[in-house]
Amino acid sequence: MSRIRIATVGTGKVARDQHVPALARNGAFELVAAASPHQRLEGVPNFRSLETLLKSVADLDAVALCTPPQIRYPLARYALDHGLHVLLEKPPGATLSEVVALVDLAERKGLALFAAWHSREAAAVEPARQWLQERAVSSVTVTWKEDVRVWHPGQAWIWEAGGLGVFDPGINALSILTSILPGTLVLKGAELAVPSNCETPIGASLRFGNEFATEVRMELDFLQTGPPSRDIDIETDAGRLLLSKGGSVMQIGTQPPIEKPDHQYLKLYARFEQLVHDRSIDVDVTPFRLVADAFMCGRRRVTEPFVE
Repeated sequence: MSRIRIATVGTGKVARDQHVPALARNGAFELVAAASPHQRLEGVPNFRSLETLLKSVADLDAVALCTPPQIRYPLARYALDHGLHVLLEKPPGATLSEVVALVDLAERKGLALFAAWHSREAAAVEPARQWLQERAVSSVTVTWKEDVRVWHPGQAWIWEAGGLGVFDPGINALSILTSILPGTLVLKGAELAVPSNCETPIGASLRFGNEFATEVRMELDFLQTGPPSRDIDIETDAGRLLLSKGGSVMQIGTQPPIEKPDHQYLKLYARFEQLVHDRSIDVDVTPFRLVADAFMCGRRRVTEPFVE
């Protein structure tokens, strides 16, 4: 079977750190080009736009869109209109309406469309989901804090409308929660801390609930210095389950922590390979919808300006 010829659109940190190494390790794909108006990717032809790339590269099968979310929708539409399968980095767009429109277009075209929630592929997420299936969950505490200056240096788009701010990492926690918890989470309350010179929050406190009376509290912070905190602490009728390091480590009660190698993007591309062959769609907007609810209903608290 021939390899899937793929190009990356957007060649920033996530493309270089995650997508390119994962593609190099997956023999089903061949990375043949990259498009970005600002940066070049070594080892492949580079183009300033997807349009110029498609005019120059023959027999392209798919694209991985690694751009900021604000510009992803027109790129995805252009790719689908030109018969390409599409992988969307998280979040899958800037608005829910954009994502719904892309699903409709991919269905009409008979093409693969994949909203890639990488944190769901962390090593301990599936074992945690299986363990929780037979337990009653009473409460969940999510602590997701990191230093934006370390993890998103110079990325001004994250502070602009549609850039999500602290929800850019926080949506990873929501992608895990909506994968492992029984029931359907709904927002009960939110407070968003927004710097006076930004359009998106730098911190947030949220409360969620579900039909099983599970209480979920989430604290997000983009100003924590030192090591990041990416923990989900779950109380059940069978004891406590702790997911730490972004879903890579699981500990049940006082048992020793279970930690296995993490291959999040390798798993994503294995899934995308199957979707391409089946010409099918895997787009779950649940984490994105909860973030949209927080922006719609959360109380805004203006804080001091953010200076990089």
